[in-house]
Amino acid sequence: MLEGPSPAHLVLILVIALVVLGPGKLPEAGAALGRALHGFRDAMDGKDEAAAADGDRASSDAPRTGPDVTTA
Repeated sequence: MLEGPSPAHLVLILVIALVVLGPGKLPEAGAALGRALHGFRDAMDGKDEAAAADGDRASSDAPRTGPDVTTA
């Protein structure tokens, strides 16, 4: 009863997307959708939490340099 979309449905969706977005924006929209799905999967797996924790640790261990750092 709960089946996925048939090939005819997928072709219809692609034709509607082509008409709405145009041939120039369709690849950009597909790439954005792919990045969004990839980010969603990473978030569901918990990969983004580990990467954020590693990034926080790396930034706190690095010495601060630049014009905003004052040395006395």
